[in-house]
Amino acid sequence: MKHGKIIDVLIVGAGPTGSTLAIDLARRGLELRIIDKAPKAFDGSRAKGIQPRSLEVFADLGVLDEILAAGSLYPKLGVHLGPLSLPWRMFRNIAATPCIPYPNTWLIPQHRVDGALHSQLGRLGHQTEFGHELLDLAQGTDAITATISTANGPQDITARYLVGADGGSSTVRKKLGIAFNGTTREQDRILIVDAATSGLPRDRWHVWPRLGGKFIGACPLPHTDMFQWMIRLAPDEEAPRDLAGILQRIHAHTGNAHISLRDIQWQSVFRPNIRLAEHYRAGRAFLAGDAAHVHTPAGAQGLNTGIQDAYNLGWKLAQCIAGADDTLLDSYEAERQPIAARVLGLSTKKYDAIGTLNPSAIKRGKDEQQLALTYQGGPLALAGNRTTTLQAGDRAPDARLRDNKGGEARLFDAFKGPHFTAIAYGTAAADELARLDWPSLGAPLRRVIIDDRANAANHALIDAAHTFRDAYGVTGDTLLLVRPDGYLAHIATQDMLATTQAAIRCLTPPAETRQDEQHK
Repeated sequence: MKHGKIIDVLIVGAGPTGSTLAIDLARRGLELRIIDKAPKAFDGSRAKGIQPRSLEVFADLGVLDEILAAGSLYPKLGVHLGPLSLPWRMFRNIAATPCIPYPNTWLIPQHRVDGALHSQLGRLGHQTEFGHELLDLAQGTDAITATISTANGPQDITARYLVGADGGSSTVRKKLGIAFNGTTREQDRILIVDAATSGLPRDRWHVWPRLGGKFIGACPLPHTDMFQWMIRLAPDEEAPRDLAGILQRIHAHTGNAHISLRDIQWQSVFRPNIRLAEHYRAGRAFLAGDAAHVHTPAGAQGLNTGIQDAYNLGWKLAQCIAGADDTLLDSYEAERQPIAARVLGLSTKKYDAIGTLNPSAIKRGKDEQQLALTYQGGPLALAGNRTTTLQAGDRAPDARLRDNKGGEARLFDAFKGPHFTAIAYGTAAADELARLDWPSLGAPLRRVIIDDRANAANHALIDAAHTFRDAYGVTGDTLLLVRPDGYLAHIATQDMLATTQAAIRCLTPPAETRQDEQHK
């Protein structure tokens, strides 16, 4: 196949998944384009819960401050049972700890998440090309060509890799012929409406459950007079379309004639899809986010799982473009597909309990926060040493440390950026870290030495309060390798240099690879 100009990656779909991936690739210096068939950015609330693990990702990508400013903690539920309104806390808001800096789920409408990501992408020199729809794909041995529609007619874009982040009805997935296994509950529909609302306190997420699965919910959207309304429709019920019809439906269900709506900003009828792509990869094309898995809305899992897909895939694409072995890209499906399968089960269970007055449908905890998700047993979590708390494949926790001037230092600050991080705990591990060989191509390595002695060498971070020791479960000299997405690639307590060097070879280009050969 002959090509003109070849870019590194074409991303189809500019929602949270595609935009997260674009930011990660842009900061690595890759040449990319991101397109979306919509004429403009999405403007609805839709997925409105950002989980703690996603907040950590956003901190790394430089968008956390904007996300926090545009959102809030979740309010208590107000469960309306006839004349009674019972307060119920869906989320147990907890204080930050040294190892978990962002412990609470954050309430923010999706369009504000999209806006924060698009702004950051713009600061990195890239813009989403809206109004560009994928028409066809053609794969070759060294590139993939997408034909897209534009205002000026069809256009071909050739890239080394293509990522479909184009939603549950993904054109990329259909063009690749990848099965989307699962079910669509055609008769189970929810009308979602963003509208300015009066007559309801804004300190509650109001829920009116009824037996038989009927319910209406109204969640206040931060820093506005808007609520997101969720109205579960009867199987044969036609969804009201105008303001008067929607308000009549709300009054009939809630019995509260004081509620008033105006200025509908967005509305949609949602049908629960519970589906998982049979494969996440076909040659040089990949699926991510809703294109690979769709969930019920319960538990705020879909958007967050897509963000983690992008965060997992980005560094692997960059490493392979720099010359790493192509099998590294196979680990994307091997790691992310089992996660999506578990999330599908969790969100479906929560959704099915709605309307049964079952407290389990309301309660949210660590399963939803995605901090405990692990790649243990995966192709990049090689068998080896472990600590008392962690093993390869686990999330690398944060820790509060001190620098040589006594100032506070966060371990996550050392992780921040598109690099790998090697952590040496103890003098012997520090000696081995100094001898560690790292290839010149691909992501760089940041070397961090941690010691718990107040008189440690000037270049070491001091674990005076033992927050690192406790979170990482280290009991002696340990050398740890952390991936760019914040997961442990390797833990070594014995034969540290040789075993870590072997782990590095699975993740990086070989030393003799010439960068110019990768970009011919």
